[in-house]
Amino acid sequence: MTKFRLKLSLLFMLLVGLSVLAAGLLSGHSYRQNHQNSLRDHMIREVKLIDATTPWPDGDPEANREEFERRTKNFKEVAGMRVTYIAPDGTVLGDSDHDPLTMDNHLGRAEVQQALQEGIGSSIRRSDTLGEKMMYVAMPVKKDGQLKGLIRLSMSLSDVSSGLHDMWTALVFSLLLLFALAAAVSYRVALGVTRPLERMTSAAERMSNMDYAIRVPEGGRDEIGALARALNLMAENLQVQLELIRRNGERLQDVLDNMTSGVVMVGDDGRVTLYNRQAETLLGGAARERVGRPFTDIKQHYELVGLIRTGLETREPLYQELQVYYPEERLLQLSLVPMTLSGEGLPGLLVVLQDVTAIRRLENMRSEFVANVSHELKTPVAAVKGFAETLLAGAMNDPETARSFLTIIQEESERLNRLIGDILELSKIESRRSPLQYSPVDFAAFLSRLNELIGPEAAKKNITLDLRTEEGLYLEADEDRLGQIMLNLLQNGINYTPEGGRVKVRAETFETEEGNERVRITVSDTGIGIPKKDIPRIFERFYRVDKARSRSSGGTGLGLSIVKHLVELHHGTIRVESTVGVGTHFLIELPLLQP
Repeated sequence: MTKFRLKLSLLFMLLVGLSVLAAGLLSGHSYRQNHQNSLRDHMIREVKLIDATTPWPDGDPEANREEFERRTKNFKEVAGMRVTYIAPDGTVLGDSDHDPLTMDNHLGRAEVQQALQEGIGSSIRRSDTLGEKMMYVAMPVKKDGQLKGLIRLSMSLSDVSSGLHDMWTALVFSLLLLFALAAAVSYRVALGVTRPLERMTSAAERMSNMDYAIRVPEGGRDEIGALARALNLMAENLQVQLELIRRNGERLQDVLDNMTSGVVMVGDDGRVTLYNRQAETLLGGAARERVGRPFTDIKQHYELVGLIRTGLETREPLYQELQVYYPEERLLQLSLVPMTLSGEGLPGLLVVLQDVTAIRRLENMRSEFVANVSHELKTPVAAVKGFAETLLAGAMNDPETARSFLTIIQEESERLNRLIGDILELSKIESRRSPLQYSPVDFAAFLSRLNELIGPEAAKKNITLDLRTEEGLYLEADEDRLGQIMLNLLQNGINYTPEGGRVKVRAETFETEEGNERVRITVSDTGIGIPKKDIPRIFERFYRVDKARSRSSGGTGLGLSIVKHLVELHHGTIRVESTVGVGTHFLIELPLLQP
């Protein structure tokens, strides 16, 4: 390490010397260039001033030599610069520092050529006449577009050379002084650099072995200390990044486990590499049992195994529905996509499984609804059409028969109208195109109005109506829709209760476990009751327990479905309890105040 320190000291001294030398060269060049540029600009302004203040004499230039000589001497005294007048052919007409008759033709001078071409010319060279380095600036003089001659200024650059000489003297002295100081300091610096480097080398070796808990003493605030801090920060960041990678892996696993789709990944070797929680639910088996094992071990799903085998062979995407019976019967939508496993470069398959059992059930319900609507509409239409045709065929001649047929046509038309109305009403409720208008409802007065509406119908069958409510009961609801709910339930009770029976309504408030006030409305009858097997389906559209009785009473089969939807729109619940031959109880629970 001692040789390294010595080499580092010498290198430090060399770098200091080279840096100072380079700085000196750059400063000298910059100083000379800036001074020359400034002097050139000043001389250009001076030559323009001379041209503006002393116009070129008229007549033959040779005849005005004395005038040119006089002017050059005056300008020399005023400006301190050498002034030269030059004829268009390059002949010197006057010069402040030399006899023009002994001077060479100046047409070939660089500054004269540049001035004739560009309007202003300048050059730096050694003057043969004065024997020193000079800067020249020349400008042509024109009158009425005709060249009269040129004015040239020149100035010695001895001041620039003197300044550069002084600067280099100071630079050499500074360089020697710096070398002396560097010799004393460099060894100490090298010692301060190498000792922490030994520690950092040892720490780096430990980090290469995945030991990121190691830390280096940070020392002072110099570069070595900064390097030690950077090394410690790197170790800390690596620890953080490894923890972040671990957490991201866990988060990704959580996402996969909480997806509603089953995800299975199969490598090119036929082994399962991923099996999320939803896949466990849909296909059975645990991830720990599936991952790492051949996909052919999923023996309960022969068709799925065949599709995966086909996908590995053909490398083509595959989309189809798959019926599975384990762990329970389901209809799955399968998407099988070839892919490349990241980092391994091996092709594999991604299998995504979506449970579409409920969707297909809804589609079947929709199809069944359309079929039921068609059937329900077709029955009264066929009756109307048949009786109308019979009347047209001659039955109109028999007044009694005609009246009977027309009565049937009227009843079927009314039934058809009710059916269409209920279908439209149900559609409007399900699509929520008719928002509820909530207001306080006095339930006692509400039941009184219901009694007036439904009473005559009950009286026809000698059925007793018993409508009671808790005293002072007010609830927040859409009164029209609430009336629709109650009328449907009461009409059902009357229709399915034999003569002399009883239909009653009870309403009372109660408090839930969460502390919310609700209203329980019970509609009971002493009718024929509902078999247990039919209870789960009575709220389905067009479902009838007793089809013959329902048709004879004019029912559409949509009443209870409308009731259920309206109760749910009121943020309530409805359930039914029934015993065949004893009667039925509909229990509705609604919030006292709407949320």
